[in-house]
Amino acid sequence: MNRTDQPAPAPRLTTPWGDVDLARFPENPRDQLRAWDAADAYLLRHLAEAGTDLTGAVTVVGDRWGALATALTGVPGCTPTVISDSYLGQQATYANLTRNEHTGARLLTTQDTPPHTIDVLLVRVPKSLALLEDQLHRLRPAVHANTVVIGTGMVKEIHTSTLNLFERIVGPTRTSLAEKKARLIFTEPDPTLAPDPNPWPHTYQLPSDIGPLSARPVVNHAGVFCAEHLDIGTRFLLQHLPRDTDARRIVDLGCGNGVVGTSAALTHPNADVLFTDESHQAVASAEATYAENVGDRPGKAEFRVADGLADTPPGDVDLILNNPPFHTHQATTDATAYRMFTQARAALRPGGELWVVGNRHLGYHIKLRRLFGNSQLVASNAKFVILKAVKQEPRGRRG
Repeated sequence: MNRTDQPAPAPRLTTPWGDVDLARFPENPRDQLRAWDAADAYLLRHLAEAGTDLTGAVTVVGDRWGALATALTGVPGCTPTVISDSYLGQQATYANLTRNEHTGARLLTTQDTPPHTIDVLLVRVPKSLALLEDQLHRLRPAVHANTVVIGTGMVKEIHTSTLNLFERIVGPTRTSLAEKKARLIFTEPDPTLAPDPNPWPHTYQLPSDIGPLSARPVVNHAGVFCAEHLDIGTRFLLQHLPRDTDARRIVDLGCGNGVVGTSAALTHPNADVLFTDESHQAVASAEATYAENVGDRPGKAEFRVADGLADTPPGDVDLILNNPPFHTHQATTDATAYRMFTQARAALRPGGELWVVGNRHLGYHIKLRRLFGNSQLVASNAKFVILKAVKQEPRGRRG
């Protein structure tokens, strides 16, 4: 192997219990984003300096790429339970634990039954306030008066509303001074506190002008994109979904609450529909939305938490519908969209179609032309475009 072919070493985080090598998932040598930030490092340093007992029942919530889990499993006697909504985050955690030869962590999803007892609760504050609310409600029964509860996040992620959730659901809350633009949240559990019931999952009625799902219910678990109203990009796509196709296998790629795939199922009653997302909360929402609106039908639905279509056989799909995200946590990036488009091209049969909605300024048409050799404008308004790309026949089979 040439020197240039050698994989770049994973970036290294120095912790009070030793250095750990960490990478995001899927690994991309051109990706300059680290698998940890100052908020992770601040929390780990505080735990060591405070002499926190980590040999009991430790639960970590929202560990984005496994930095906390990997570091804590290096503490003698620490076997943390790690709860994550993200499939990609979980895969990164598995890979980072293996890379550092650390064992003992127990990985759960946000849809799994939470632990019965928690002695130390560490919360990486998520972007979604609703997801934080849901998780604090779900974990509160396991917290006791002596539980150490510490949250962490970058200053721009922690707001008065964030602190109010900890205070309202768990107990009295204060914050640390900021260090390197990161802050800690300290909460003292109050066993006498009686918070309001968990409001999640949440159901609302869709607008009356969006096609087959007009005025129908949509179910949203906490943390799903636009969980309290239909976002305008998805609304625009629903108004222009393809109906005159003979597609037999359809994919709602990055399905969110499943309104796009459910609408496609209603317009293509004999088709099989795959709903896939990297969020466990999203896929649970899509399954509930589908059940509310479709029920028994000739075709069937599959619900998959995954890295998009990475595991889908080539040439297996007729039609893919996609409203790609352009954020990864707080970072703005088109890497996720480009990976989705690349996966879609591989999964489509020749002649199969990818339909994409996105903000006009994102320039998705350029990426689609680069990948597919074509991009057709289906519809547009002042803010959004809907684009169609068609998988071409292999050159040797044309004509």
